[in-house]
Amino acid sequence: MFPNIRWRIATPFVVLILLAMSGLAAYLSERVRSDYLTGQREQMAGQARLVGADAAILWDEPAALASLARRQSALMQARVTFIAPDGTVLADSQGDPSLPGSRLDSPEVEQALSGGLGTSVRPSATSGDRVMSVAAPVPGGLGVARVEMPLAQLDARVAELRRTILLATVPVALAAVAIALLVAERTARPVRRLIAAAERMAQGDFAPLSSTARDEIGQLTRALDRTGARLQEQMAVLAAERGRLAAILEHMADGVIITDGASRVRLLNPAAARLLGTGQAGALGQPIGQALRHHRLIQLWQQAEETGQEQVQAVELDPQDLFLQAIITPLSANEKPLDPDRQGFLIILQDLTRVRRLETVRRDFVSNISHELRTPLASLKALVDTLRDGALDDPPAAQRFLDRMDTEVDAMTQMVQELLELSRIESGQVPLRLQPVSVAEVVAPPTERLRPQAERAGLALSLAIPPGLPPVLADAERVQQVVTNLVHNAIKFTPAGGQVTVSAAAQRGEVVISVRDTGVGIPAADLPRIFERFYKADRARRRGGTGLGLAIAKHIVQGHGGRLWAESREGHGSTFYFSLQAAGHGPTA
Repeated sequence: MFPNIRWRIATPFVVLILLAMSGLAAYLSERVRSDYLTGQREQMAGQARLVGADAAILWDEPAALASLARRQSALMQARVTFIAPDGTVLADSQGDPSLPGSRLDSPEVEQALSGGLGTSVRPSATSGDRVMSVAAPVPGGLGVARVEMPLAQLDARVAELRRTILLATVPVALAAVAIALLVAERTARPVRRLIAAAERMAQGDFAPLSSTARDEIGQLTRALDRTGARLQEQMAVLAAERGRLAAILEHMADGVIITDGASRVRLLNPAAARLLGTGQAGALGQPIGQALRHHRLIQLWQQAEETGQEQVQAVELDPQDLFLQAIITPLSANEKPLDPDRQGFLIILQDLTRVRRLETVRRDFVSNISHELRTPLASLKALVDTLRDGALDDPPAAQRFLDRMDTEVDAMTQMVQELLELSRIESGQVPLRLQPVSVAEVVAPPTERLRPQAERAGLALSLAIPPGLPPVLADAERVQQVVTNLVHNAIKFTPAGGQVTVSAAAQRGEVVISVRDTGVGIPAADLPRIFERFYKADRARRRGGTGLGLAIAKHIVQGHGGRLWAESREGHGSTFYFSLQAAGHGPTA
């Protein structure tokens, strides 16, 4: 009813003060009126006795008695009446003594005839106004002397007294109300300060309050200070723990999702958003099915919800080419945020794509190297068996078989050497001697060395190095090896009459060197894997080679801080690009 505590405190006091002052004023007014009536009655009683004593002498003289009544009425400003014992009016100051009717029915007359003093307040028989009548017996039992005075004059005097009392009461009441408001304000002010302090605490401001008061407000203030200090300590601890948890979730490689009892996402870290291909902010508050998106993950979550047990399963997301291990764990009973009849869940998504890819590469590596070694070993075995079966006795055939064996051994030796070199490059055991060199210095020599091979294959080999290219920071010998591998592959997979072009261009602090051919191209399915060890497309398998040249080239370029990539359309040729940092740019500078 009263939103302000000041008025809650002041209003009862004001009401009590006003009621008390009103009651006091009413009591005083009634007391004054009663006292005034009592005094007036006593005064009129004395007057009635005096008039009765005077009337006893003139009782048998009606004219003298009437004169006495009028004279006394003028002196007392009251009506004077003399009444015989039988109720007959003998004289009256306001009328004819022969007024009709008896006055025995008047209570004051009856009381006076009984020997006492009679008093009554009643309407006047003649005027109808309220009057006070006092009757006293006349000495000698002659009759009754009655004095009658209208109460209008008395009421006017009482009303005047009441106004005076009220006029005196109102300032006192106003002063009391002002004091009550002042006391209420002084009481409410520290309460408002406490409210403001509590509001600041709710907003995170825990500045202490200063209070030297020893009353309850002071005790409450000090208790609030202690509470604020404890809250500040606890919030600091919680903030530190939350910060550590947020940092852990932010930098975790595994995706983490937490749902509430209503199956809505309450937490989703950046790794989970990346793996699921969704927005982190947009997923919060959404149903878990909308966040997971993949039907296998949704089915796994439904199984965990139905069984109430942890579910672990490897899931492959086809559109994203991801291989995940999903772990869905029901939260404990005391961690049901919204719906007490349903559980929340902790979902962990572990990205095993790289592990699976490495496993695939390892498996392919073993398969490829077994395949590559099987052919020369089988050939050597056949040649040895042939020599053992009698070819040694035929010198020309034996020499031919030995030459074939030497060729196979050279092929295996080359394969082993390339594997060792690739292993040394990957492990960082081959130091690169980086220094500023011109682009022509690393591109022209290997191109010119392969020009005769291109001419024998009926190809046009061209070199397009524009002037003004910045020098690159490179190990010239290693970069020439890269160019040699790329140009050699272009010559090998380009039919006669085709063209191979080696060019270079500067792009944003680096130089991009490209080898373009008009050859058979690379199928789209094989293009992502051509830089793996021993990987060969079907056409490449028919043309020989170890399948390690592009892998070696890739690691050499990466050792220079550059990139190696390819663009190709089957039947329309291929273009291989690799980048080198310009001298004075990039991290190698």
